[in-house]
Amino acid sequence: MSWDEGDALSKPVLLTVDDDPGVSRAVARDLRRRYAESYRIVRAESGRQALDALSELRLRGDDTAVLLADHRMPEMNGVEFLERAMDLFPYARRVLLTAYADTDAAIRAINVVDLDHYLLKPWNPPEEKFYPVIDAQLDAWRRTDRTRPAELRVVGHRWSARCYEVRDFLARHQAPYTWLMDTDPEGAELIAAAGSPELPLVVTAGGDTLCAPSDAELASVIGLPSTPSTGFYDLIVVGGGPSGLGAAVYGASEGLKTVVVERRALGGQAGQSSRIENYLGFPDGVTGQQLADRARRQADRFGAELLQAGEVVALEARGTARVARLADGTEIAAHAVILASGVSYRRLNAEGVEDFVGRGVYYGAALTEAPSCADEEVAVVGGANSAGQAAVHLAKYAKKVHIIVRADGLEKSMSHYLIEQIEQTPNIEVHTGKTVCAAEGADRLERLTFAWPGGKKTIDAHWLFVFIGAEPGTDWLDGFVERDARGYVVTGPDLVAGGRRPAGWPLARQPYHLETSVPGVFAAGDVRSESMKRVASAVGDGAMAVALVHRYLEQA
Repeated sequence: MSWDEGDALSKPVLLTVDDDPGVSRAVARDLRRRYAESYRIVRAESGRQALDALSELRLRGDDTAVLLADHRMPEMNGVEFLERAMDLFPYARRVLLTAYADTDAAIRAINVVDLDHYLLKPWNPPEEKFYPVIDAQLDAWRRTDRTRPAELRVVGHRWSARCYEVRDFLARHQAPYTWLMDTDPEGAELIAAAGSPELPLVVTAGGDTLCAPSDAELASVIGLPSTPSTGFYDLIVVGGGPSGLGAAVYGASEGLKTVVVERRALGGQAGQSSRIENYLGFPDGVTGQQLADRARRQADRFGAELLQAGEVVALEARGTARVARLADGTEIAAHAVILASGVSYRRLNAEGVEDFVGRGVYYGAALTEAPSCADEEVAVVGGANSAGQAAVHLAKYAKKVHIIVRADGLEKSMSHYLIEQIEQTPNIEVHTGKTVCAAEGADRLERLTFAWPGGKKTIDAHWLFVFIGAEPGTDWLDGFVERDARGYVVTGPDLVAGGRRPAGWPLARQPYHLETSVPGVFAAGDVRSESMKRVASAVGDGAMAVALVHRYLEQA
């Protein structure tokens, strides 16, 4: 193992590992020529040797900027090394050195270790094929906020709906926390010290306490941006799901001063998916949280402003400006707006179900609850992809998963690959032609009854996950833009049925394809009437909406 010594000890590290000594020396030589003045170069000839070096660096408190690992190494290949190195230096940029024949492995590594780049060998001349890659990785590393958020302690009752919501909020924003039951010795001690407050109790690393905090208070504690930096933008995007993040990436990358306002957590419903396997470019699948985080970083890299835990409650047209009012009374204005607020899961109309929301009944995947389902029977209601993805994920923990579907099969609403996975999972049972009609229990859900024409069945189940369609939640837009009978925003050609322009339309032209009944206000993704409810189409909507915003601004 080779270390650059001297006063370089305080410099960030560039680590390269390759089992071929000649290649290893060549990589280190090229790195030294360009970066030795600002970075310390560490060279290793095996994955184990490199991990030992990283462990020592971690103990010394040194930082590591870039990891370059050869893919074909004995005992531990490059992907395996990078996966283990992530635990030591999660913010280091990861580059895989590959031969042309290994490009498939490199592409798979994008999902496994969130690979930042793969570099084909040989890379001569380095000025053209090597240094631009490393420069880009170092630039990204320098701009990354590498301060680790201090861990919170959350104290509450296991079967409290609000305690679940707080834990879910922190998990979806990737904020580290320790969950303590109110009956645990440490939990009881914190409650007593705080004067027996209303639960949940959140205790910061500095000892400050928040009693039954709101989402806005939680956002402030974990440092989520919630205040706009200015009052006027080129583009306001309402919602941070796939369509909203897609609009943010394309808008900001094309020079529009863009702000995204997201009410809950970036990623929307897709961000809760345990596994998305049919999204283009991810042959091994990707979790919704991973996809959302990558999109967030991409939007941030292009300069989009992301306001989280903020809610737009009203829109208004003031001359050529479009003004959004937030829940706290703040107003922001822009030349154009893209509505990308998505949908929320429809509530299950069955006796007793609402009594147990957050206490055994969950709308959506509720990934924080999956490990708690170990060795229990759980039920999933719904027949679309989100239900299938959740069932397959829960089956890894639960003794048995019941999928309850009103239709007579899954074929009309679920992708074929998911149906095959369900059929091949022995602890999943599909109940077609049935509906949940009752939920019972004391402090938590204990029993479920589902029915079909001519019969009923009750099972002991402490967990029910509901995926029965969606609602757009657009009541706040009533009277501003035209909506269909179900509340979805009507756009483009659907506004001019019979050749008539929408009422009050002030322009000589027809509305653009994704434009609403208010010029300069567009809709993208699931909130749009007649949209295809898929992640890929939502991202496409976001990109297309930005292109139409440009057209609108050019002609305004």
